[in-house]
Amino acid sequence: MKGMAGDLAKRAERMSACSLVVGVIFMVAFPFIQARAGAGGADTLTERKCERCLLRTGLVVGSGMAATYIALDQAWYDQYERSPFHTFNDGGEWLQMDKAGHFFSAYTLGNWGHAVVARCGASRATARWAGGSLGLVFLTGVELLDGTSTGWGFSWWDMAANVAGSGLFIGQDALWGNQRIAVKLSAHHTDYAAQRPDLLGTGTTERYLKDYNGQTIWLSANVDRFAHGWGPDWLNLAFGYGAEGMTSAEPLEDDAATGITPYREFYLSPDLDLTRIRTRSKCLRTILFVLNGIKIPAPALEYQSDGHFVGHWLYF
Repeated sequence: MKGMAGDLAKRAERMSACSLVVGVIFMVAFPFIQARAGAGGADTLTERKCERCLLRTGLVVGSGMAATYIALDQAWYDQYERSPFHTFNDGGEWLQMDKAGHFFSAYTLGNWGHAVVARCGASRATARWAGGSLGLVFLTGVELLDGTSTGWGFSWWDMAANVAGSGLFIGQDALWGNQRIAVKLSAHHTDYAAQRPDLLGTGTTERYLKDYNGQTIWLSANVDRFAHGWGPDWLNLAFGYGAEGMTSAEPLEDDAATGITPYREFYLSPDLDLTRIRTRSKCLRTILFVLNGIKIPAPALEYQSDGHFVGHWLYF
């Protein structure tokens, strides 16, 4: 049992490291991101400037991804022996909250990648496919590393979530030319981390990253883009998914004795589309664009899979 707990703790640490990867890639790409509303497109940039911008951006983002792969390889995968490529079935773990995290990461990286490529003045199709697939490309690389390590394995469930996240971004851009539905994240601390600090984190940042009990993944739909004139153009309606009662990837024998029963949570809450807040500042538009991946604190109605409804005056 101790060995199993140790493996789960290491897996959780690695998952938190992969979560930080999103931030690392963004920090590398940030100087090249500007709000798309301020980008002029190919007609305002010469073809040569566009090509130079795409080359420079590709080198910077590609170098950041390569450096992250190397860092993960040395920090996590070197602890285990290499093995022939193999798969790992983790579809039943964490009530699929880790898969929701993959979905969010793939969508968010695709959103940022699209903004970076569009900023260079590339065509809509190039920005959609080259930029929008950034999350899928990067996370596929992580899965391939998993697949050759004895400590983990290639997860088809992870890949399905990665494809779904990238597909949602690319599909909306192809269908509507905008993101009527955004994938967002909210997180708060829970008391479960104190019960399993080795697995769910100890410090403030660790607990936000590792404790799935406090994470919620949202689909935030813009009301005006679906029903024009029904409200302000920045008003969204968000549908969230979360889970609680988890002190391990799989339920433990001790959980029943302590009265802990994992359950799913479904939320309904108002939200804001920060990208539709008007400002002349390119810097502020960029900040709002990035922050739009976070669900704002707001009242919420929660339905729990054990049949209970809970109202929250302010939920994050």
